[in-house]
Amino acid sequence: MRTIRLYLVLVLIPIFFGGCIPATRHRQDVANADADRISVGNVQREIRVGMSSAEVVEVLGSPNMVTTDEKRREVWVYDKIATDRAYSASSGGVSALILGGDAGGSGALGGGIGSGFSRHSGASSTSQRTLTVIIKFDEHSTVRDFAYRQSSF
Repeated sequence: MRTIRLYLVLVLIPIFFGGCIPATRHRQDVANADADRISVGNVQREIRVGMSSAEVVEVLGSPNMVTTDEKRREVWVYDKIATDRAYSASSGGVSALILGGDAGGSGALGGGIGSGFSRHSGASSTSQRTLTVIIKFDEHSTVRDFAYRQSSF
């Protein structure tokens, strides 16, 4: 009878705790390291007139769009859109699970009894941010001018 109880404990514990994977692991699984390279701070701190196109790629990565102006000089556009979602939830309640043992040595395994109640409430918000960086190159593929625009709503 003790082996049956031990078996139940060894089987039920992983089932109850198997879904408890931290949210940080999920975030790491879907994170895009290149997406975090483009920021207003990086543009202000790193981009300078006279930089080569290779140096710009090292700092910001590949552009989203490459065009040319009326003099056939390249213009690079970096466009980034981010959506931030926040959710706050609270819940409370009481729950109990009682597993019975053998009934007075009769060899019968007792049944499980479960009861409980819970309450849930929450709120959420969503906001978006955009960043557009425009880098203009001269005939020698060095930065001659750059600009950026940021918005949030």
